[in-house]
Amino acid sequence: MDAADFPRTVFGEARRTVGRHRYVAYFPAPLPRSFELPPPLVSLLAEAEAALGRLAGVGRLLPNPHLLIRPYLLREALASTMIEGTQASLAEIFEFGAAGDGPNADVEEVLAYVDAFEWAVTEAPRLPLSNRMLLEMHRRLLHGVRGAGRRPGEFRTTQNWIGRPGSTLANASFVPPPPDEVAPALADWERFANEEPDMPLLVQNALLHSQFETIHPFLDGNGRLGRLLLVLFLIVRGRLTAPLLYVSAGIERERDRYYAALRATRTDGDALPWIELFLEVVRSQSVDAVARAERIVALRERYRAVATDLRSVNALQVVDLMCENPIVTTRLVEARLDVTRPTALRLLRQLEGAGLLEEAAQGARGQRRYVARDLMDVVTADELS
Repeated sequence: MDAADFPRTVFGEARRTVGRHRYVAYFPAPLPRSFELPPPLVSLLAEAEAALGRLAGVGRLLPNPHLLIRPYLLREALASTMIEGTQASLAEIFEFGAAGDGPNADVEEVLAYVDAFEWAVTEAPRLPLSNRMLLEMHRRLLHGVRGAGRRPGEFRTTQNWIGRPGSTLANASFVPPPPDEVAPALADWERFANEEPDMPLLVQNALLHSQFETIHPFLDGNGRLGRLLLVLFLIVRGRLTAPLLYVSAGIERERDRYYAALRATRTDGDALPWIELFLEVVRSQSVDAVARAERIVALRERYRAVATDLRSVNALQVVDLMCENPIVTTRLVEARLDVTRPTALRLLRQLEGAGLLEEAAQGARGQRRYVARDLMDVVTADELS
């Protein structure tokens, strides 16, 4: 890392550390408490705010948000872990949810992300965005997955760096602040997260994210946790009632631009490329999430109408289970509805006969699996046209 590439700006500077090794690292400055957008970004901000508002309205009107949220949260978790190299698909995650077999390493990472997110959403009314929350989220994010040996739930006490595989501290592309600078940088980050500075909320959110990634306070999992915080911040501030926004899907599509934009805040002191990208992602992903919610709700109502004709309360419960996990098995129905295996199989066959489910290829252990195909297509589509 060349200090000349990171001159002093409003966001910080690179300089040599003191002590025996005297390596070059980046020292972030406190976050600015005011920020003015140029006219083109003011227009983009208005569009992003409007799209986010429509999504929040949909969240308040969902007939059963708890059941319908999980596919959204899984999309966010999957996209965020894919940025870090995880190879998995939504279908694989739904298959695990239906079969209950031990997940592979990639699926485990996605599920750990979901666990960290769900814990944070539950605790948000009682616990502010703080170091304490960061530590517990990080512990859950890395629990039992790759990186579990990288001190989950602890801020780093050694130097880390970012670069190509095999790079060293000497030739890294970016070296975050030294360990003794992490605490004061996070203290300012925490204050900023709980203030209402002179800037729009989405701009504040974008700056919080870029600063968190610059500090890189953990030995592993910084990218995943930083992206999780983008949506959590909107929930904490009351802009979303539930995690219906999957920003990581938009970021994953613009991965190179995302990394270049974050770097520009450090090399040029220019946060506008990242703010612009973030606003574009919020706008596009909000529009997509609204369209997806409308189709899921329409399918749920159609499914429930058919199930009602079967005159079975249990059939209605299976429909709700399908909305949460479009792949279902007798094991899953048994566990969630507290019914016997014959009853579970009868329910699935009834719904298959009614055209709501179709039998898929058997699982690894010969277990019958049923798929709500229309729902699966809506949930797993990359983009809705």
